[in-house]
Amino acid sequence: LTDYGAFVDLGGIDGLLHITDISWKRINHPQEILKVGDEIEVSVLKYDEEKNRVSLGMKQLTDDPWEKVEGNIELNEVYESKVVNIADYGVFVDLGDNIEGLVRTSELDWTNKNISPKKVLSLGDNINVKVVEIDEEKRRLSLSYKQCLPNPWLEFSSNHQKGDIIKSEIKSITDFGIFVGLEGDIDGLIHLSDISEDEDPKKALEEFKKDQSLQCIVFAIDAERERISLKLSE
Repeated sequence: LTDYGAFVDLGGIDGLLHITDISWKRINHPQEILKVGDEIEVSVLKYDEEKNRVSLGMKQLTDDPWEKVEGNIELNEVYESKVVNIADYGVFVDLGDNIEGLVRTSELDWTNKNISPKKVLSLGDNINVKVVEIDEEKRRLSLSYKQCLPNPWLEFSSNHQKGDIIKSEIKSITDFGIFVGLEGDIDGLIHLSDISEDEDPKKALEEFKKDQSLQCIVFAIDAERERISLKLSE
């Protein structure tokens, strides 16, 4: 066994069973399915007589799960699934019948687009996912986990309207304004131009500190673009 596959004794000649041809589902290492000494049935995919190389396949002897996607998996529908693999860039889930899809990191959490997948989900977790893309050419299902959870931006827009006064703490201060923490772990922005009427409003920023409590007025809510504009309450 190697990181990239398994060498199989065909009786006097070795063939390579590449990791991508072991199983239809994604695996990190051949040892997840095979061990040295196993007797397996394989299909000869290619024989290069000149280089004396034999390429083998094991998954080709079973039904291709992608053929079950059409008619069973629909765009924008929600399905129950099980987490089967976790990578740095997202989470692979099984939708049943060995049909796998990927929940990218950006679709795991509403407020943290670059969160580590391992901080959100664990192997074996049963979760609901929404199908956001079906790529027939690349044979890929793109899924969303966060879209099956309450959207904090929509919840804020349902509970608040322009002119509401809220009290919260400063989360960060930037060159263009102040970000204030809001319910649902989201932020609202007090733009630099609304902080001071002085000629140099950047100097006014020096009066504020992180974690300082502020009273603000809701100026605009754009849930679709995930933006909430605030102004300081006089």
